[in-house]
Order: sequence, then structure tokens, then C-alpha cells
Amino acid sequence: MSITEVPVLIVGGGGCGLAASIFLSDLNIDHLVIERRLTGSGLPKAHYLNQRTMEIFRQHALADAIYEVGTPIEKMGSVNWATSLGGDGPLDRRSLGRLDAFGGGALRETYSRDSPCLSSNYPQSRLEPLLRDVAEERGPGRVRFHHELTRLRQDSDGVTASVTDLDSRESYSVRAQYVIAADGGKTVGPMSGIEMTGQTGLLDMISVHFSADLSGYYDDADMMTWLINPDGWDGCGLVQMGPTWGAQSEEWVLNSVLPPDDPARNEHSLMPDRVRGLLKLPDLEMRVHRINSWIIEGVVAERYQDGRIFLAGDAAHRHPPTTGLGLNTAFQDAHNLAWKLAAVLSGQASAALLATYAAERQPIGTRNVDWAMFTFFNHLVLDPGFGLLPGAAPEQNVQALAAFFADDPMGQTRRARAAHVLDTQRTEFQAHDLEIGFSYDVGALIPDGTERPERDPMGATYRPSTRPGHRLPHAWLEHDGRRLSTHDLSPHSSGFALITGPDGDAWLDAARQAADRFGIQLTAIKVGEHGEYLDTDGRWRAVCQISDAGAVLIRPDKHIAWRISGAPEGSHVDALIGALTEILRPAPPE
Repeated sequence: MSITEVPVLIVGGGGCGLAASIFLSDLNIDHLVIERRLTGSGLPKAHYLNQRTMEIFRQHALADAIYEVGTPIEKMGSVNWATSLGGDGPLDRRSLGRLDAFGGGALRETYSRDSPCLSSNYPQSRLEPLLRDVAEERGPGRVRFHHELTRLRQDSDGVTASVTDLDSRESYSVRAQYVIAADGGKTVGPMSGIEMTGQTGLLDMISVHFSADLSGYYDDADMMTWLINPDGWDGCGLVQMGPTWGAQSEEWVLNSVLPPDDPARNEHSLMPDRVRGLLKLPDLEMRVHRINSWIIEGVVAERYQDGRIFLAGDAAHRHPPTTGLGLNTAFQDAHNLAWKLAAVLSGQASAALLATYAAERQPIGTRNVDWAMFTFFNHLVLDPGFGLLPGAAPEQNVQALAAFFADDPMGQTRRARAAHVLDTQRTEFQAHDLEIGFSYDVGALIPDGTERPERDPMGATYRPSTRPGHRLPHAWLEHDGRRLSTHDLSPHSSGFALITGPDGDAWLDAARQAADRFGIQLTAIKVGEHGEYLDTDGRWRAVCQISDAGAVLIRPDKHIAWRISGAPEGSHVDALIGALTEILRPAPPE
């Protein structure tokens, strides 16, 4: 049996595994991706790419390719709740309410202030081929589809995997120092005895992926429309899937809780008529591509690390689709892990750095699963907010909708109440702080004893902070007549950055010495009136939280590693080297 030796084996060639491959290639770390499927996901499934993900893609020269083909913000900036798309009855084609969403509409100014990137939207069925092309280009010969993991054994020096080429039926061994399990929890986790904890089997959902021309019925700015009518199914959301965006979208996905006694659950030939009836477009020409059943669950791996094996993406956490956290969290897992693997494999850091992956990412995974569960079940609050009662006869709910739209004082009251109730769903569609305001309390960072900034319990209001563990706040700077973000200061994806103020010349020399000491890329800049980098609009001054002689050390993943508010008591060089030693060569976990 032949043996392939690589530093890192990635099991799983979905979005998480392909992103990990791209990140490792950019970090000059050899690796191998194996994926048991012949191709990627044939379902649109995940589609929303939040700002943090787009920042990561920007760092790895992927964002522009996605913006080029993804949904423009103008066509994904709202969510609508409507009675139907068609029909000519008095309650048909009526909107019960809208929310600005995903950084569009009235949210755009705030989202643009807080990040160099806006959100995007691109279905997984198209995103995965894009990522695969990039992964194969940056790691030639290192992406192998239709190759299945059959056995995994680790020892003190590495991990040995048995793999079968499903085309040739030949088997071979892979010897790796580390394994990233990005397989959706199908193989590596069970082989390692890692259990998923949480709630599962909660609801049986069904998705219908179809093509149809809805341009005469759909609002151009709505990324999705929730259909609320007495004849509909529970929790029914219609989402545009492109490749043309807005009302002109050629493809759509309808997600719903189909009643268990509906014959269409098992007889898929009935589904087109079910969809036409729900939309109230009986003559709609449509082609169903695929119908998929899936279970609502909110589960997290009991541990993210087993020796030299690390779980990421769906192998570590599985969510309801609300708030779009699943794939975004997966990309962020891979981003967090990749630079740490690169630092260890290149000799810049001790292996103890890798233990910080689980310490940082598992609390975020747990938080995001909890949030997705909350936002999913908050939809059950909305129907009563509109006056519709679960279990009521259709005739009663028709009367309730008529009362809702009535042009009288009580109609106004009902609509005002509904607006308040609908606003609670901003936890799903305006989760700005949840998406970019998350932070790590322990890990590859040095706490400075300051209190965590107050967070919005509804997840919307983001408060930028340079407190260690937080994502680096974005601010635009000017350098040599060029505008760049604080996220652009380290040109290499494995590099650290040190930002100081107008009185921080000593930090620049300290950074040069520290970079030589650790063999790392460390870009040091001075921001201020007399520095090479100008804070032209005062944004950095407003968010930096250090004095003119202080400094902020930024990790390769753009999270704050260390902060010192002013000049150190001793040597600047000793202070910086001490900080990097604690971050890159932490004491092994007890």
C-alpha cells in the first residue's frame, strides 16, 4: 500500500474543507484534501455570507470573485412577510411587514462604517465549485474527490489514515502530522469517539429547489419572502438563488415544515402543485431540480480537538439555517485554525498554540448554535403577532387577516402590534454584533484586565473594541495617498501587525527585533498626524483605546492578541517579545 506524507490532511471537501485548503496554501503549508463525494453539494443550502466571512475572503483574495457573481446588496437588503405572490382575492399579494436585512436598506451606513466589506449571498451549490477551483489552483494535485476515509489511527508523532480511491478501488495510506475534520461529522468524529451534544430531531423540514419566472410577482430588493396565509404550510420561506439576482432570479428554494400527513412528503410528483398552490400561481411554469428533507437540530461537539485531530464546520456544530451561521462559522473555524497550524509547522510557535483553537472556537460554536435555535423558534411568535392562531380553522385565520388589514382604528392597532413583534426577528436579519462583535476570552491572547464591552442582547448594536480577543476594529487610513483598512496592514496572511500612535517610535524598532527573534512577519505602523499612516476621519482615534504611546498587537486572523495602553515600564523590546512568547509559545494546557 502506497503512503502519501503531508503535514495536514483535510477530511471533507465541502465549503469548510475547501476554505481550509485555500488558507493553508496561502500560508505555504502542504496538505491533502479528500472528499468521498464525486462532486460538491448539489443543493443551494447555505447562501448568506456575512461581513466577517467576506473579510476573511478579502484577506485571502477571494472576496472580489464572490462579489462579482453574488447578490448585490441592493437586491438582498430586505425580508418580506406576505400572504402570497399571486391571487386576486382581497387578502392576496399583501405584505404584512418588512425588515431591513443583512446590511441593506437603512442598515447600510452602519455596516459600511464597521467593516471594509459588505455581506454577500451566493448559494452553496455555486460557491463550492468556485472554492474548489481556487483550492486546486493554489494547491495543485492536493484536492481529491471520490476518495473515502476508511480508517484513522493516531500516535504521538502523527496520524495515519487509510483512504480508498472510489474510482479505481485502490487503497493507500496518508501520514499527516495533523488532521482537520471538515466532513460534516460523518466519519472522523465517530471514529474518534466524539459525541455531539444538544437538541436534535426537532422538526422535519423540506426544501424544494426549482426554476420559475417570478419576476412579475417578487419584489426586487427582498432576499427572501415568508409566506403567511391560512392555506399555507408552517414556516414557509422563499429565497432567491440566482444566478441573476432580485426579481429576475431564475432559481428559488422554498423551505417549509410540511405537515406530516401531506402525501407530497413521500410523493414528490405532487410537490409542484403544492408550491403553485402556496404561491397562488396555479399556472406557473416551473421545473423542480431537487427535493430534500432535513432535520432541525442544534448540536455541538463535546470537544473540538482529539490529540492531533481538529473538528471544524458541521463536524463541530450544526445549526438551524436562521441567521445563516452554519457555513459562516465554519469558514471562521478554518481561518482560526489555519494560521495556528502554519505557525506550529513552520517552527514559529509551540504545539501548545493549537490547544487555543478549541478554547476560542468552541464557545463561539455553542453561542451560534444557541442563537440559531432561538431565532428559528422565534418565528413561532410572529404568526400570533399577525393575529393568526396555531390550530385555528382556516376560516378563523382568514377573519384574523381581514381584521389585520382593515382600514379602521383596530386594524391600525393590529398592524402596530405586528410591527413590534416582527421587530424581534431582527435577531435573525440584523445580527450585526453577533456576526462581527464576537470575542475570545482565553486562547492565543493576553487579557489586559479590562471589562468586556456591553453587548446588545438582541445582537444588533456592535461596539468596536481593541480589547484582547476581539476582532480588530475597521478604520480607513491613508498611506502614500492610498486608502486602506486597518485590516490591510499585514500584507501576508500569516503576518502579525502592530499599531502604535504618534509617540510610538520605540515600538517600530521593537517590532523589527521581535520579528527577527521569532522568524515572523510583523508589520509595525505608526498612526497619527506625523506618521506615515494618517487617520483622516478620526475613526481609528475613536476606537483604538490606547494613548499616543500605546500599541495594539494583531494576530494573522485579525483578532487582537495584546494591548498596552501606553509606554511600558521597561524596554519596549522586552515587552513585545514577552507578549509574543506568551502568545506563540503558551504553557501547555493542564
